Amino acid sequence: MKLIVSIVQNQDSKRLADQFVEKGVRATKLSSTGGFLRAGNTTFLMGVEDRKVDDVLELIKENCSTRSQTMMSSPSYDFTLESDLTYPINVEVGGATIFVLPIDQFLQF
Repeated sequence: MKLIVSIVQNQDSKRLADQFVEKGVRATKLSSTGGFLRAGNTTFLMGVEDRKVDDVLELIKENCSTRSQTMMSSPSYDFTLESDLTYPINVEVGGATIFVLPIDQFLQF
């Protein structure tokens, strides 16, 4: 058995949660916040039989896409330039960050 920890952007979480229900994948959903953009994320925790891990990973891959997002850069603190100069930059967001961990013991009461 494996523990799959999947961190996905909120824009993808509803679609992914619906797919989990449809495919019979039991998951615990936690609200979380990303560090870089401080944007809302959803973390899914799933206990999965070894033989089903690849199916769950494929399901996540199909439902969590990357996309470009424009954000304002941090002000420059180089005193040769204006200190409050910001400009838009494109960053890639979305997709999923996944950890697959071995489970030594699983109990359910």
